[in-house]
Amino acid sequence: MSTDRPDMRISDAERELVVAQLNAAVAEGRLTLSEFEERVDGVLRSRTFGEIEPYVGDLPQKGPIAAPEEREIRNRLSSLKRQGRWTVPRRLLISTEAGSVKLDFTEAVFTSQVVEVQIESRTSSIDLVLPRGATADIDSIAPHASSLKQKVPAVYDQPGQGVVFKINGEVRSSSVRVRYQRRFWRWRW
Repeated sequence: MSTDRPDMRISDAERELVVAQLNAAVAEGRLTLSEFEERVDGVLRSRTFGEIEPYVGDLPQKGPIAAPEEREIRNRLSSLKRQGRWTVPRRLLISTEAGSVKLDFTEAVFTSQVVEVQIESRTSSIDLVLPRGATADIDSIAPHASSLKQKVPAVYDQPGQGVVFKINGEVRSSSVRVRYQRRFWRWRW
């Protein structure tokens, strides 16, 4: 649970992860069905991390909110953007065809120090905006008539800094750009 800021609002995705944790507790025999129903009602009404703590405080946890190990992002003939506060799993699968994907990690919550990104792309553009201090390794991407641009330090240039992104996969007639958030005066993009 993110207890460093209990007044921070919780997202719907994080609320669902807490409900999944309660569901697992019922399956393990830690909660009765009536306790489960009561706690789920409380979690769904909660707005901040501090309000959720009483419902899961007595249950075992594996670090922060138990997030899925892997998440798949699929995109076809469309534009997909993810930004703001969201939970990033240890492994991220991006599959896109004739579209564009922009994932902004600057305000994201990471479940591990190393994030593996698997890309399968055809005729698409992928833009990954990393938080300051993060490093990336794109050497394992197999490009076919594609362009790869890395505007952040490589993993081997700055070991032990921030989150490490290990990006691999196959891109055909696509562009992949890995960068930090651009800033000019008060504007960010």
